[in-house]
Amino acid sequence: MSVQDQIKQQIAASNIVLYMKGNKEMPMCGFSARAVNILKSCGAEFTTVNVLEDEAIRDGIKVFSNWPTIPQLYVKGEFIGGSDIMAEMVETGELQGLIKKAQE
Repeated sequence: MSVQDQIKQQIAASNIVLYMKGNKEMPMCGFSARAVNILKSCGAEFTTVNVLEDEAIRDGIKVFSNWPTIPQLYVKGEFIGGSDIMAEMVETGELQGLIKKAQE
C-alpha cells in the first residue's frame, strides 16, 4: 500500500484526524499542543497520527494536502489547516460548528 493510500485510510477511519508531532496526551511541539488544546476546547473527539513515528507519513501528508507544515487537521475527510487557521476559525465559531456537525 502506498503512503498516500495509507493516509487516505487514516483520514477515512475517523471523523476528526490531527496529524501532529507527538499525540494528544503528549504533544512534541508548541504548534501541535496548540492544535490539541483548540480541539479539546471545542469538545472534539479526535484521532491523532504522530508523524514523528513514521518519516513516510510525515513527508507524505505534506504532499497529500499540498501544505508544508504540521500539524494538519482533517474533518470528515476535508483538509482544514494548521494551528493558526484553527485558531482563526475558533474565533469566528466556524471550527466549533464543523466539529459539532462531524460528531452528530
